[in-house]
Amino acid sequence: MATIQELLADSLEVLRQLQDKEPNLILRGTEAISRTHLNRLLANGWLQEVMKGWYIPSRPGSEGDTTVWYTSYWHFVRAYADSRFGSDWSLSADSSLDFHSGKTTVPGQLILKSPKASNNIVSLPYGHTLLPLKSELTQNIVVDPIYGLRLYSLESALVYASPSYYSNDPMSARICLSMIDNASELLKILTDKGATTRAGRIIGALRSVGKGAIADEILLTMRDFGYAVSEYNPFSAETDTTAIYAKSPYAARIRMMWATMREQVLENFPQTPEAVADIESYLEHVDEKYLEDAYHSLSIEGYQVSRELIEKVRSGNWKPDSDDKEQKSALVARGYYQAFQSVKESVRKILAGQNAGGVLEEDHSRWYRQMWMPFVTAGILTASDLIGYRTNQVYIRGSQHIPLNPRAVSDAMPELFRLISEEPDSRVRAVLGHFMFVFIHPYMDGNGRMGRFILNAMLASGGYPWTVVPLEKRREYMSALENASVRGDISDFTRLISGLVARP
Repeated sequence: MATIQELLADSLEVLRQLQDKEPNLILRGTEAISRTHLNRLLANGWLQEVMKGWYIPSRPGSEGDTTVWYTSYWHFVRAYADSRFGSDWSLSADSSLDFHSGKTTVPGQLILKSPKASNNIVSLPYGHTLLPLKSELTQNIVVDPIYGLRLYSLESALVYASPSYYSNDPMSARICLSMIDNASELLKILTDKGATTRAGRIIGALRSVGKGAIADEILLTMRDFGYAVSEYNPFSAETDTTAIYAKSPYAARIRMMWATMREQVLENFPQTPEAVADIESYLEHVDEKYLEDAYHSLSIEGYQVSRELIEKVRSGNWKPDSDDKEQKSALVARGYYQAFQSVKESVRKILAGQNAGGVLEEDHSRWYRQMWMPFVTAGILTASDLIGYRTNQVYIRGSQHIPLNPRAVSDAMPELFRLISEEPDSRVRAVLGHFMFVFIHPYMDGNGRMGRFILNAMLASGGYPWTVVPLEKRREYMSALENASVRGDISDFTRLISGLVARP
């Protein structure tokens, strides 16, 4: 008779085979797995129930951790909608605009449209809900290439978006409007429906983002067809439209976020920068902060490192081929030491007068390589693992914010470096440089450490001292980053950093 362990192993093998076929596996009842295996995996924590009859892969001990749910959220939405409605569904126009603009934060409530829907709210984990509304669909449906979600086309979403979308999320609306190159697709929808009110809103919105020629063409064409159109601007406030001219919605979002958050930083970070008179003395102070910085930065990310281990690694008394039980922690600590030295050389360049953003763009990949080089030496990683940005999707533990998809990273990172290079205020470079880096999350691991290195390199550019984010502030630190990522409010994070800089 098989043991309990052997039976669980059999069930885990079935789960593995299913995940090999479908990496983003969503299970509906016993369609793909037997009841016996389902119940066994559920009882042992290898599956979590999303709602009655729907399950997502998990791991024992992750109960109550939102990461599993946020990682699976959009895949679940697609699987649930496909199961319920076949191909007769799409996200609402407003949610479609979110996707077209590069915004993938998990919403509190998501609205689906389908002629087969019953208008009943579906309760999901952690207070989230899904609302399938009974509605005819637009003819202009496109499929998102990342999650397979069915969306309104860009033009159709702009036409059918709720009027409040333009005031509730002006950043996403403006990004989408900036992507309109000509009037033809908009006009096909507007003239077919005789949508004069929607036309007036679109015309005013386009004009507000500098698309006056397209706005004029829509207005004149509608009038030629006999439609009386009254133009109006749906945005509640004007903005600097130069911020949205970027080559992709992801780059545009980074630029617009920077423009929006910049004033919050200046308002909440009152200290005045001072020039560094003695570069060598400044770098000596940086060296003095190393032990404290390494301990807290690594501990924030969950590594079990002691001050003794960090000192042991720094002094060269630990060898990667030893039998030290703390081998992984020691490798991480060694990598941090090597990266710290590399960052210090970048700080030297900045203090000598080089453009801080230019130095960061040129040197950051070397910081990252040094951080992980001990793992290459130990044979755990290969050299190619350290080249370039990530090529897979990554998620942040417990966060509603889903970092950019891998293809978007290559658009967003040059834009970030451009913004840092152009930014005249070191406080903004430091706070937004750190935040935007972890918002993009360009690497599979180590983004937090890299973000804190960026913070300090940019603080140095304004003469501020090397600043440690202490472990006891971890909850406040992570909460402030989440608030900025999900709600666009950088003030909490700015006040936290400002307070830490001011500490003796």
